Order: sequence, then structure tokens, then C-alpha cells
Amino acid sequence: MAQISSNSGFKQCSSSHLEPPRPKDVDKEEALQMEAEALAKLQKDRRVTINQRGFELSGSTRQKAQVYNKQDYDLMVFPESDTQKRAVDIDVEKLTQAELEKLLLDDSFETRKTPVLPVTPALSPSFSAQLYLRPATVQRGQWPTGLSGPSAYTLPSIYQSTYSSKQTTFQNGFNPRMPTFPSTEPIYLSLPGQSPYFSYPLTPNTSFHPQGSLPIYHPVVSPDMAKLFDKIASTSEFLKNGKARTDLEITNSKTTISSLQVSPKSEDISKFDWLDLDPLSKPKVDNVEVLDHEEEKNVPGLLAEDPWDAVLLEERSPASCHLERKVNGKSLSGAVVTRSQSLNIRTTQLTKVQGQISQKDPNGTSSLPTGSSLPQEFEVRNEEVAAFCRSITKLKTNFPYTNHCTNPGYLLSPVTVQRNICGENASMKVSIEIEGFQLPVTFTCDVSSTVEIIIMQALCWVHDDLNQVDVGSYVLKVCGQEEVLQNNHCLGSHEHIQNCRKWDTEIKLRLLTFSAMCQNLARTAEDDETPVDLNRHLHQIEKPYKEVMTRHPVEELLDSYHNQVELALQVENQHRAVDQVIKAVRKICSALDGVETLAITESVKKLKRAVNLPRSKSADVTSLSGEGDTSKSSARGSPNPENPVQVSMDQLTAAIYDLLRLHGNSGRSPEDCAQSNRNIKEAWTTAEQLQFTVFAAHGISSNWVSNYEKYYLICSLTHNGKDLFKPIQSKKVGTYKNFFYLIKWDELIIFPIQISQLPLESVLHLTLFGILNQSSGSSPDSNKQRKGPEALGKVSLPLFDFKRFLTCGTKLLYLWTSSHTNPIPGTVPKKGYVMERIVLQVDFPSRTFDIIYTTPQVDRSVIQQHNLETLGNDIKGKLLDILHRDSSFGLSKEDKAFLWEKRYYCLKHPNCLPKVLASAPNWKWVNLAKTYSLLQQWPPLHPLTALELLDSKFADQEVRSQAVTWIEPISDDELTDLLPQFVQALKYEIYLNSSLVRFLLSRALGNIQIAHNLYWLLKDALHDAQFGARYEHILGALLSVGGKGLREELLKQTKLVQLLGVVAEKVRQASGSARQVVLQRSMERVQSFFLRNKCRLPLNPSLVAKELNIKSCSFFSSNAVPLKVTMVNADPMGEEINVMFKVGEDLRQDMLALQMIKIMDKIWLKEGLDLRMVIFKCLSTGRDRGMVELVPASDTLRKIQVEYGVTGSFKDKPLAEWLRKYNPSEEEYEKASENFIYSCAGCCVATYVLGICDRHNDNIMLRSTGHMFHIDFGKFLGHAQMFGSFRRDRAPFVLTSDMAYVINGGEKPTIRFQLFVDLCCQAYNLIRKQTNLFLNLLSLMIPSGLPELTSIQDLKYVRDALQPQTTDAEATIFFTRLIESSLGNIATKFNFFIHNLAQLRFTGLPSNDEPILSFSPKTYSFRQDGRIKEVSVFTYHKKYNPDKHYIYVVRILREGQLEPSFVFRTFDEFQELHNKLSIIFPLWKLPGFPNRMVLGRTHIKDVAAKRKIELNSYLQSLMSASTDVAECDLVCTFFHPLLRDEKAEGIARSADASPFSPPTPGQIGGAVKLSVSYRNGTLFIMVMHIKDLVTEDGADPNPYVKTYLLPDTHKTSKRKTKISRKTRNPTFNEMLVYSGYSKETLRQRKLQLSVLSAESLRENFFLGGITLPLKDFNLSKETIRWYQLTAATYL
Repeated sequence: MAQISSNSGFKQCSSSHLEPPRPKDVDKEEALQMEAEALAKLQKDRRVTINQRGFELSGSTRQKAQVYNKQDYDLMVFPESDTQKRAVDIDVEKLTQAELEKLLLDDSFETRKTPVLPVTPALSPSFSAQLYLRPATVQRGQWPTGLSGPSAYTLPSIYQSTYSSKQTTFQNGFNPRMPTFPSTEPIYLSLPGQSPYFSYPLTPNTSFHPQGSLPIYHPVVSPDMAKLFDKIASTSEFLKNGKARTDLEITNSKTTISSLQVSPKSEDISKFDWLDLDPLSKPKVDNVEVLDHEEEKNVPGLLAEDPWDAVLLEERSPASCHLERKVNGKSLSGAVVTRSQSLNIRTTQLTKVQGQISQKDPNGTSSLPTGSSLPQEFEVRNEEVAAFCRSITKLKTNFPYTNHCTNPGYLLSPVTVQRNICGENASMKVSIEIEGFQLPVTFTCDVSSTVEIIIMQALCWVHDDLNQVDVGSYVLKVCGQEEVLQNNHCLGSHEHIQNCRKWDTEIKLRLLTFSAMCQNLARTAEDDETPVDLNRHLHQIEKPYKEVMTRHPVEELLDSYHNQVELALQVENQHRAVDQVIKAVRKICSALDGVETLAITESVKKLKRAVNLPRSKSADVTSLSGEGDTSKSSARGSPNPENPVQVSMDQLTAAIYDLLRLHGNSGRSPEDCAQSNRNIKEAWTTAEQLQFTVFAAHGISSNWVSNYEKYYLICSLTHNGKDLFKPIQSKKVGTYKNFFYLIKWDELIIFPIQISQLPLESVLHLTLFGILNQSSGSSPDSNKQRKGPEALGKVSLPLFDFKRFLTCGTKLLYLWTSSHTNPIPGTVPKKGYVMERIVLQVDFPSRTFDIIYTTPQVDRSVIQQHNLETLGNDIKGKLLDILHRDSSFGLSKEDKAFLWEKRYYCLKHPNCLPKVLASAPNWKWVNLAKTYSLLQQWPPLHPLTALELLDSKFADQEVRSQAVTWIEPISDDELTDLLPQFVQALKYEIYLNSSLVRFLLSRALGNIQIAHNLYWLLKDALHDAQFGARYEHILGALLSVGGKGLREELLKQTKLVQLLGVVAEKVRQASGSARQVVLQRSMERVQSFFLRNKCRLPLNPSLVAKELNIKSCSFFSSNAVPLKVTMVNADPMGEEINVMFKVGEDLRQDMLALQMIKIMDKIWLKEGLDLRMVIFKCLSTGRDRGMVELVPASDTLRKIQVEYGVTGSFKDKPLAEWLRKYNPSEEEYEKASENFIYSCAGCCVATYVLGICDRHNDNIMLRSTGHMFHIDFGKFLGHAQMFGSFRRDRAPFVLTSDMAYVINGGEKPTIRFQLFVDLCCQAYNLIRKQTNLFLNLLSLMIPSGLPELTSIQDLKYVRDALQPQTTDAEATIFFTRLIESSLGNIATKFNFFIHNLAQLRFTGLPSNDEPILSFSPKTYSFRQDGRIKEVSVFTYHKKYNPDKHYIYVVRILREGQLEPSFVFRTFDEFQELHNKLSIIFPLWKLPGFPNRMVLGRTHIKDVAAKRKIELNSYLQSLMSASTDVAECDLVCTFFHPLLRDEKAEGIARSADASPFSPPTPGQIGGAVKLSVSYRNGTLFIMVMHIKDLVTEDGADPNPYVKTYLLPDTHKTSKRKTKISRKTRNPTFNEMLVYSGYSKETLRQRKLQLSVLSAESLRENFFLGGITLPLKDFNLSKETIRWYQLTAATYL
């Protein structure tokens, strides 16, 4: 308790240095009783008279001043001693940032803070009034040490109250008899708030002047503590939790007993105010003068959960701390002690245009008595946000906590289209855990069985009679995850079940009742009763922008200003006093975002001139009287108005209040004016042109002044994302300096467009550009060559507000701009991306009437619909052509005009509505009735089609509202997939309270998964400089309506992400060798978080982690050094949770690419095509940081390939052999190969369509089950990575020979490759049908700020890739050519090889035991095998394996051996030996190697005979060369026997033996796959594949296809395909076209098809053919089938 002087009945402490004893515990009632007794006694003993007001500069003042030299104590203090003692014991210098933050998180550390008490009123209205506001006269007497001077209190009429002697105890629970401690926290006493609105204090009609100064605080802070506090102030915990003035807001009112002038040094008060200990600001008291001034104050903010908690955390401003005033050269000090019921007040600013909102009372009014020369009231609130709050409150009532369907409290497992499974794959094995059973119940069920049936089957094991059981009260929970299967859906449609089947893992479920499920995320009755508050929970969200901080509540600054004015009018030395007045004005302007109006500037100049004039006697100021009327001026008293200083003061005061009014009204609508009986004019009748004045930009930072020479604005007027008129550029000006730096244009901008022509959704955009100062040495741009202007920020303003009134008067627009806080280019600032704001002052005309936009009336009775068939064929064909186009992107002006003219013929084609509306010539008021009439007649759209109407092309509110109505039927799971687009579409809404916002919040209320995803998307969107404030409101609404359980869970996830971000930054910045140590040490802090919390994973809220597995945590050796975080699953039946956490990379593009791939997969599944895609989760948790799911049992292709050396990317077998290692049985390998074929096809199509670039073998992965997938999507939409001036990605997509080896099952093409091609083409054609969907989804993401998706032009790649105007057959041919191009592209392998070399710094060089010859598993030496005496090429043999080739038998005789040995080597293996010898011995002269090039066929007997002689000569020369060459390990390894040599040993002894018998002469085999179709008088024959061709000699043919339409005597119908080389299973996918044939003519023709092999040295030979009568075909539709080849005759 506070120490009060002895004559007031309390013992006074004589020394501040004594260690105070710890207070005993008292209950709340006793503490409150003690508080009331102390206050009552204080008021009774110390009364002052109201007539003794004014200033007394006498000797008695100096005597009073002596009191302040003693240690003063507040009426109440809090035990901080333990905290201080603990802090002193800490070695500050050795504390790291992490240790400091850990200290702040420590529970035991926090327990030494002031306890948190429940919310109760600070003082009752009657008690507050009787103590402080009673209009009675109180006699001045001797004041105790801690309380200063005479006071007079006059109760304003609004708070009339009768005196009561009833005692009220202290609320805070402390007892006056308790031992005392020095107080280090300000205590606020205030009036009870009557209205939750807040107003600025103006001069009251009924004066309310509490007088005097309350105790000065002398914080007992040692230098060590000061150092500690300073370090704490720099931690992230402080930056998050310590900004009490901004982050811990408090509503209602705050009354300050006294407010004294602030010393100039007070602006520099340090960060210690978080702890209310500032060792740097010790007050010096030489002379004390009591000022009489105080007013009623209401302050905006948020309601604190505990009033005293907010008091303790409130950041003390200099006005309420150590204040200094000098009068006649002497220091005048005092401190304000207030106690507030309102608490937690946002005092940083009076309003944000799109910022925070205070709570409102039901009446929607707030008044404050003011001087008669000023308005009686003005409210600082945003009308639009207030309306939004009311709307959300109404929305919330539709989702009561009692509705289990919308408030289950747990997550439902997502459902997607069931895969097309039939036959034996239609059943699956399910294992269900049931309480009371030791072993799980296992049975087989059908994938199409509903979950409810599975529950009934499981209950049969528990209950004999199911009629007695409520099956609907049971659920199946997924083991290892906190999610529940949906009872009304089939089992196989759940994504979890599909993943289990994909990975071939056991399906484990748990049978539970609803009551047994963990429902901690459910809303409660308390949540339903809690009012909607947009700001209450946002203080816990890390802001991406710099908070606008002010250390002075504006009302306190106003008090200080009035005190200075009074003082200046009374003292003799006016120069110094006027300086103090000007400083007070500067602080007020600073608190109001640095805005300094022209009136204030001129008034200050006039005041400076006036103070230099001689003073007349009539201008002398007499002492102020408390009686009489209040002067018209804002200064108190009634001085002579002829005094020039007085006149200047009046003008300055009026200018200040004009600024307050401007600041307060900047967010208001003209509706307030309309209520004042102002005339209203409809906008469509207004012929005036749009004009406004760009006055200035306020709050310019000093680094801008040094970096930029000139500034200008680009003013643009837009609607539907297009300019209504050519943008206008302002003049280029520099910065000016008055109180602050500002850019002043004062320029009239006129748009030559009448207001009647403006659509309702017209938006004015102001973009600020800066011209770099070329002479500046500290340019924020590291590129000194850059000369062009730099865009600094952009702000938008709807010309009509949400009440549809045209903007008028002066507006303050907040423009957020990124600050150049990065001194080192390429580095990431520690606190991430920071935004600052400046204020643009724009003056719109102030008219005597209001202009309102009225919606035109639509005649619903008029229905216009025309029959398309009544149009002429040409017009009909042209219209249908436009309607069938994929999207409106490619429509010309002529097309749009034609479509709009024929719009009523399009009602039978509902999906074309976006095209029709995009073709509207304009959206002027006069044309809206027709447009709205068409909209009302239009049939409902499919939700995915209606999504396009949310794009920037459609700003009209009616259109967007109708679109949301059509989208509402979309399922929750579909909405979850498309949520990023919906969040971005919010930017195209003109007003906050839109149908789309309400739709998203309503779906979030009904589905936890949607709420979870929406939270992270909104949180990430806070970084948007232009729309961050809007997202902040929506995020605040989500947190407010979502319920306490969900809110706490989301905030825990946010905390976890912040901790991981700190760890990742530290590991990234550490040196390579120290990283593991830094990681392990830093993870301890994350572990301490888990000791207090279980936490759901931000990636997947179904996964709950309970602790870290620190030993398993590691990091990856890529450039970003991402972390591998391993967590223990809270469900004992669940597996470990592994995620990657990245910093320094923007993961939003990865999120978008993975979202598109997931949507593609769902489209394929819906059509029955399961490409077995690996879909992993990725989440951006903030700017340049995020979390990625790790796919188990997978490796990168690089890691697989380098097992075969650095050149492993050039070899064909690594992938196949890696898969065989993990799938040893033939059945397992075939399954893995099949998975590879399907997933590789999906990857090829997806990466091509999305233009995924920078594809190298480190961002392509392979799972042991054969599933291939891509990672790291930093380059997409065709933005290729460059290697110098060359594109690194030259192939359409990655398809290499080692992938083809797995697909074919060997080196040669097989029918499996044809399956792969068919899968690719089928998948490609399915995606092409959804071209419009993908273009719309990507278009909606344009405003997201992704570097490679910035305009509609970036979508051109996707549109071109999808070939929307081609037929399926043409697209099939097109994609087949892409496959051929990719497979034959050596650049891809070279790119892999370069990447392997680049990664050597991480993996090191190949080890010595790696094979040096591709066909030998090991390296051998002559010391092991023995030296060679003789070697020769003995003979050669023809082999088929399965392809024909020749093998050479090498006879080797070694020393000590009697019998020679034989090895078998191909010509290619001999050449590999020679090539590697040339590399090892570059300076040696090696024997010449036979030429590989052969004229004609290679694999024939004559070539083999010739090569035998040449190879033998080569070996003789090699072995007779230097022993360094002849006896090197490479030569020894070449001659070392392999397993195949032992198996084929008999070939050398029996030349006639052959493992393969060639086919018999004349044998014909194989089949051909054709597509036959007819349209527009043209016959299309597509030759697709041929399989199983047979040749006479067993050699691979060079097949091609030739066709005729018989009869054809002149062979004019000959058509043929290209030649496919060396394959028995060629893929052609080529179209052979016959034009100009009618159906009747074709029915009389036959199609003759022949397959031939092209030979270079002999005549082509026939492989088979077929003749097909065309009369057997239904030419009205496409026919695709296989036809067996026969020995038919051919032309």
C-alpha cells in the first residue's frame, strides 16, 4: 500500500532504500474495504475550496516544493521487489537473445509479476463522482507527501451524482495496513464510462478542473537492471507483448487527475516504460507550481480481460510519468496518477481510416461538452466498421453453440471423389479399436460402404441387439489424428482412406461416442454471449507493419497544451512560454500521425510574430475565476481579445480542434451531415466533373528526405479493374519541413468525367513515386545504375462510401509503404518485412448538399428470352463459337459488342454469363437496369463457374452478391481447396461488409478446417500494404466469433511458428560446423513450449504434437538451410510427425502450385483416372517463412543417381535398381513400376501445364513405393531459370532415359510406354476441358503479390499450354510430340549433371570403392587377379537380349594358369574402356580405337567380323604399351570375369549355341491402335500405337504406316506417318487427314493400312496390314480400338 502522511492516519516510510517485507495475503473483500477507507479518509481530511483556483508564484510554493524531494509513494503499490532482485542477479552481458526471450516465457518469471484479477468496475459511478466530481467546495489544507496542491472539482452535468458516505473497498485487493513497496506502475482513476464510444475532450461548457499534481515516481533501478531492461526491450517477446500502448487496448474512459507540461526530453523516454521503470528520467524539482486543469476523457480501445492487468501493462506516457516544467528557469515537476475503469486503451491514435473500431453503445452516440465556438460533439469511429460489427453479430446468432452440426468441436475428415476401383480392388481391410477390447476388430468391407454401415458392423461385436443402440451417436476416429470420418459418406471417399490405400498401409480407426470425442474446439454458451470485438484478440497477432506509437494520449496532450496557453498568457517572459506552447502543438500533431494542417502552420507563424509585439496593459491576464461563463476561446478565463498573443492563441486553438475534427471525421460518412437536414441530390443527375485537391503527404521519414529528390502522385480512376480515364500525374515536388517533413503539392486534380457517369464502385487510386537522389550515398536501392522512379506505396478510396454518399471534405488516407530497413542487399531483416505508413491529405469539394448513388429500379415483370434457333446460320455459328470459347480472356472488342447485342439468346448457355457481363459496354447508371434485369433472369451457375464473377472484372455489388448466392451450395471440402482464391477476392470487394465476407465467416463458423485455413491465409495477407487493414478487420471478426477454444489453439500454433522461426534463423546464420549445436540448443526452447502445451500442427490441425524428438531434429544442406522438425504424436497410436520449416523463401508460390496439382488430381479422379499423385501440404506462415510436409520413405533423384557416380544422371538403370532394392520380389517391383508410370504421367502433365521450371534432380523425388513427385516450385508459369543467357529448362518437362527405362522395363520401347503416353494424353485432355477454371483460379491470385504472377499476361503461358481451341485428337498429337521432345533432350541430363557437380560441396567426391566401369560392380587390380600373359579377341556371337546385337569373346591367359578364361564384351564396353583411359592418361599416346560410325546397318555379321580384327589389334597395342597403362586398375577391371561371363562360358566352346531363335520367315504379328472420326467433310485417321511387331531376322524394324482410300487407281490418297526407329512397339499419335469426302462417298471406300520397315541399304519390307470398310464405321462419332495386323496385300 501507499505511504500516506502521519496526519492522515497512516505511517510514512522515511527511507526508500529499506527492503520492504512481503505483504501478507488478504482476500478481495478485505482489500476493497481497505481501499474505500483510505480514499474516504483522504477526501474527508483534505478539502479545498473551488474559489482558490489559479496560479500562485509565491514563496509558499517553494516550501511546498520541498515535499517532493522526499521519496513519494502512490496510494497503491505492487510488490516488484522480487522481480527486481531476480533481474539484478542476471549477468546481462552474457545473455543471448534467445535466453532473454526464454526468461520472458518462464512461468516462474511471470509469477513475480502483478497478479491478474477478474474484471469488476474500478469505482462505482456514485463513488467516483463523490470523490472527484462532487460540485461541493472543499477546503485546502495540508496535503500529504505524496499528493500535491489545491484542487477544485466541478461535476459536469452528464455525471450528476449525490454525495454518499457509503464506503467502498479497494478493487485491487490490497489492504492499507499491508506492508508497503515502492510503486513502479501508474494507477489510473477515472469516471465510469457511460458510452463505449470515445470522444476527444474539448473545452466543457461546465468547467471541470481538478487541480494539482500527484506523486512523482522515483524508480529504484540499478544500472544492471537498466541494462537488463534495455536488452529485454529488444526481444521479440517484448515487441510482441510489451507494446502496451498499442497492443493491449482498453475501452471506456480514462480520467487524469492532473496533466502537466511535458519536458522536451520526454520524447526520448526509453523502452523501459514497459516495466514502468525508467532510470534515465529522474525528475528534478526546483520549483513547483500547481496548475488547475483537467477534463473528462473517453478513449478508444479494447476491453481488457482484467482491468488491473491492463493497468500494469499500460505504457506510461511522459504526461503521466516524470514530467518537467520550467517556470522562470526553474524546474516544475509533477506526475499524474490515474486509475481507470476503461483500462487497455488504444491511445496511439484517434482513428485509423480502415483501422480499429471502438465498441459502440446501442444508441450509437457519444457526446462531450465543448466550447460554443466548436461543434458539440464529434465521434472518432469508423461508421463502416461499426456496420460490419453489427452484421457479424447478426451472423453469429445463426450458429448457436447448441447446434452440433455446425459446432461439433472436432474436425471432419475431408471427402473427395471416390476413385474408380472395381473387382478385387473394391474391398479393403479395416482395423477398428473398440473400448473394452484388447485387440482391434478386423474385417473386410467394400470401399462403397458408408461409414454408418461400418459402425454398425463394429457395434455387432459389442451389442447383441442393435435396436437398443443409437448408431447415430457413434463416430469413427482416425487413429493418430484428431479427425472423424463422416457418417453419411462412403468409406472409400475419405482422403485419409485413399492415402492409406495409396501407400498400402493399414487402415486403423477407433470407435467412439460423441461424448467421448475431444471437443475442445467447440464454442460455448459464454462464446455466444461475448459481443463481437474486432480488436480484442489482434494484439496477440504479430503485425507485419510498424505500429504507429505515441507516448502521449491525445487528451493528455490537449490538457498540457491548455496549461501552456494559460501559463503563456500570464507570465511576463512570453517568449519561453510560447515556445512551450508550440512544443505542445507539435506533440499533438505528432500524436495525430504527424499531420500538420496549413491552418496550424500559419497560426504558429502568427503566434511567433505576435509575441514579439509590445504588450498593452489591457492585455494583462488576471487570475482565473472558477465562476462565470466560459470564454469562446478554448483557453480558460476571459482575457482581453485585443491582445495579439491572445488572438493568435485563439486561432491556433481553433486550428488544433479543426485538426482533431478532421482526424476524427476522416472515417465518417456524409450521412452524419445528411442527418442535419442537408439537401440530397442523386448522383445520376449531377453533371459536375470529378475534382479534388491533393494537398500533402504527412509523416515523411528522414531517410526518404536523403534518398529521394522529388515525389509525384499518379491519380487513376478505375472500375472493373480498368481505368475510366487516363491516369493523371501530379507535379513533382520535394519535401518541406515545418514541425515534420511533408511533401506538399496543393494541386487541383480534375478528371473530365461527370459524376453522373461514375459507377457506384468507382475507386480512386493514388500511387506515390519517388525519384531517387542520384547524389545520395545511401540509396535504398543497391543498384546504382537505376535511374527510374520508384513506387513507394499506393492507397485506394471508393468515391462512394458504404452508405452510397459521394466523398466530400478533407480526407486523410493512410498509405502503407515498405521501409528500406535492409542495409545489406540480399539479407533478410531479423524482424522480417516492415511496413510504415504516411498520411495523404486529399481535399474533396465540400458542397451544401450531399450526392447519393441510388440503385435503379428493375422491372421484374419484363422477361426477355430469345430462341437461338431463330438466328441465321452465320450469326448463330458466330455466337456459338464465342460461347464455346474457354474464357473471356481472348475476346476482341467486336466479339464483345456482338455478344452483348445477342445476350438474350444466351440464356440457354448459363455458363457464358461471365463472358456476357464482361462484354457490357459500360456500367453507367442509365444502363444498370438492363444489366440487373438480365442478371435476375439468368439461370443459376455452377459454383466453380460463378467463381469468375468474383474477379476484378466484376466490381458491381449486385453481380458479386449474386455470385456468392450461386457459390453457397459448394461443399466444405471444395471450399477448403479454393480458399486462397476467395481470400484474394476480398481485395476486389469495395466495402468491408460484403456478401463474400459474410459467406466465408459463416462457413468458418460451421467448419473448423475452414476456420483454421482461413486464419492462416488472413494472417499471411496482413502483409499486404494496400489491403492489410481490411484483412485485419476480417481476422479480428474470425477470432471473435470462432470461440475461445479455437482461438487459443490458433494462438498456440502462432507461438510455435514464431519459436521455430527464431530457431531456423539462428541455424541459418550459424557456420556449417556449428549448426547442429545451435539447432540442438535452440530446440530446447521449443521443447519448453511443448512442456506447457499440446499443439495442433498449422499444416494439418488433425495432427496434435505433444513434444519434440530433439535427437531426430536436423537441417537440410540446401541454400535456405531448412529445418527438419520431428514431433511426438499426442495420440499414442499415431506415428511421428515430420515437417520441414523454412525461412528466407516465399512459400506462397509453392502453395499455389500444389493447390493447382491437387485440383488436377481431383479432376482426374472424378473422371475415373487415378494417376496416384503424391499431394503433400505446404503452408506459408508469414513473409518468407513456412512449413512443408515431409513425405516418408522418399529420396531425391540426385541422391539416387550419385550412388552411381557423378555421371549417374547419364545412366539408365539407377532408378530401376533403386526401386528393386526396396521392392525385391517381382510382384512388388511390378507394383512399384506401375505406380511410377502413372505418377510420372501425372507429373509430366501438371508441370507442363503450370510451366514449372528450374527442374533438376534435387527437386524431383521418388518414393520407395514407386510414386514420383516434384518439390520446390520457385519458378512457374514458364519463368525459366537462366544459365547465363540460356534457359536451363529447355525440355517441355522432365522425362529422362532412366525414367523411360523404368517405364519400359528395359532399354527398348514396350507397350508399357504406350500406356504411359496414353495416360499423359488422357490426363492432358481432361485438364484442357477445365481451362476456364484454372485461368480463373490463377487470375484471382494476381493481387497476391507473387513475383511471377503479377498480371493477366502471366496467364498467357497456361492458356497456350492448354491449347483450348484444339480438338482432343490434335491435343493428343501435340502432347505426344512433347513427350518425344523431352525424352530426346540431352539438356535435361546435362542439367542434372551440373547440379550433381554443384552439390559435391555438400556430399563430397565419390568414394574409392565406387565402380569405374558402368558394367562392373567393383574395381579390381592385377595384384588380386594376376598379371595377363596373353589376350586376344577370340570370336564373336550374335545375341538377342531382347534386341539383336553382337558380343565379342575375349580369350585371356594369366600367369600361373594353364587354361585360358573367356570374358564377353560388347563394342560399346570396349569404347567405354578407351574413353576412360583417355581421361586418366591424357598425355600418353594410346592406340587408335576403331571407328564407331558404319555405313549402313550396324548389327550385321560383316560389321562384327571387321570389328573383331580391329578390336584384337587394339588389345595387342594396349597390352604392349607402358606398364602404367597396361596394368592399371581400369584395364584389370575390364578383363575381370563377371557373373554373365560365367553363365555364358559355354558360348565360347559351342559357337552354334544361341539363347534366342529368330522368327520363322513370313511370320506376321502385332496390332495397331487407330482413332477414326469424321467432321466438317473431313475424315481423320489417327495412328496411335503399334505393338508386338515381328521381323524375319529378329532385328528391330524401323516401322512406319502407309494408308490408302480404295479404290485408288492413281494412288492420290496415299498418306504415311513418320518413321519410328528401332522398335517393335512404336508410338505415332499422328493424324492422317482426308478432306473433301462426303459420308456417302466414304461408305463406298475402304481404308487400307500397311505397316512397313524403312531400310537404308535395301528395299523396305512389309510387316503387316489391314483393310477396313468404312461403311462399318459410325462416322458420327469417334471410334478408337486395336486392330490385329494380317498378311494383307498392299499398294
